[in-house]
Amino acid sequence: MRTGKCGLSISFVIVLVAVVLALPSMMLGQTAAAKPSGGDGTSATHWSIQVDQVDPGNLELAYSFQLAIYENLVEELKKTKPFQEVIRDGDLKANEVPYLLMLKTTVEKYTPGSETRRAVTTASGATKLTVRTQLVTREGKVILERTVNGEVRFFGSNMRATHNLAKNIARAIKQSSRNELERPASALAGQL
Repeated sequence: MRTGKCGLSISFVIVLVAVVLALPSMMLGQTAAAKPSGGDGTSATHWSIQVDQVDPGNLELAYSFQLAIYENLVEELKKTKPFQEVIRDGDLKANEVPYLLMLKTTVEKYTPGSETRRAVTTASGATKLTVRTQLVTREGKVILERTVNGEVRFFGSNMRATHNLAKNIARAIKQSSRNELERPASALAGQL
């Protein structure tokens, strides 16, 4: 008798685990079909984005900071997934993508901080970055323009400000993509 009950219990647990594992994939299939789309059936996720190199503007910004901003932007845009594809600057694949927007980032302000000061006192030593970001069509039409900040105030390296900046840029684009990218999609489709 015990062997039968034990086997039944194991079977029940296996079935329960299979159902629990299958539910999220079923729910994903339902939510994917319910995505909003633009007027012509083109949703924001049909757009691809090319991340251009960071322009330091007229500031003396170390190349390592420019590169860190760029790499963090690529990674954060991939994580937030507002675009079908994230393409690096100079990638020839960009010529083949029908719906392509370019992300241009220009550094407007940079306040170098001090990790040592932040460790000793939390009132000073913050590293701050302010950039102007633009989403631009191939023809040069600006679709979205935002000023975004990134900083590290308490703990962490100065480079942490570039990560926070990239996260804020990706968040601003994702929030805006619901409105700015879906609304003009039909108007832009004829221009591309």
